[in-house]
Amino acid sequence: MGMDLSRMVDTLRDRQLVPGACQAALLVGSAARGWNNERSDFDIYLISTESWSGPESIEVSVPLRPAVVGWQSFYADSRSWDLAYWLDDQVDQMLAKVSWANFDQVRAASGDTLARREEVFLERLTTCVPLIGEDWVARRRAELEASAFRSIMVTRSLGAAHRAVEDTLGQLEDGDINSAVLSARIALGHTVDALLEERGPYVSNPKWRARRFQAANPTALTFAQYWDLETMRNFDPGNPAKWINEVLTLCQDLALKIES
Repeated sequence: MGMDLSRMVDTLRDRQLVPGACQAALLVGSAARGWNNERSDFDIYLISTESWSGPESIEVSVPLRPAVVGWQSFYADSRSWDLAYWLDDQVDQMLAKVSWANFDQVRAASGDTLARREEVFLERLTTCVPLIGEDWVARRRAELEASAFRSIMVTRSLGAAHRAVEDTLGQLEDGDINSAVLSARIALGHTVDALLEERGPYVSNPKWRARRFQAANPTALTFAQYWDLETMRNFDPGNPAKWINEVLTLCQDLALKIES
């Protein structure tokens, strides 16, 4: 759906929600990707050199210095607006965490490199629409592209997929078929995430996996093949092991083709 970006900036300024030391304001999330609908919120990051808080803002925790990010919500133009206030120095710290100098494959595979809010920030930086600060966005994107972020994301997803495959095999051996089906679905999701992250469309929320797949268009797996498995089209309740083994074989084959 179409959006008037200048009107967005005016709305923020009229409500005095743009800090004086603001370096950039970024429209992020589904609206930035063109995946939004009439019920979607507007998610906006504002990055400043100085801390800012408004009369209705709250603080959420992040493992950075300072250890909080400001959060403000309001309703305008028939939708909710969610604003997050980051410091430029916090962005420096997140980029340092994903630098090649700090890359640790074991830690990445365990999913311990970034906290969820940090990961989402860096994901969204790659696809944001700058409302203010185009030069800031271009510089930060270049820094992120030169970092180990892609490898960290792929390694994290492959590690999670491997653990889910092992869970599935153990449950199959124990005769716990229902749990094995659920674990196989988890393994499939993480494997597909790794396949897509290798090509760059970062959005770890599972609800966007189909959109991401169509945008990435990987050669190792067609959308039709993926969708058949995601929707369990060929699942036979009388023979669930057949579907489980098909999923595990695909996960293991793809893991060998994905470069982290």
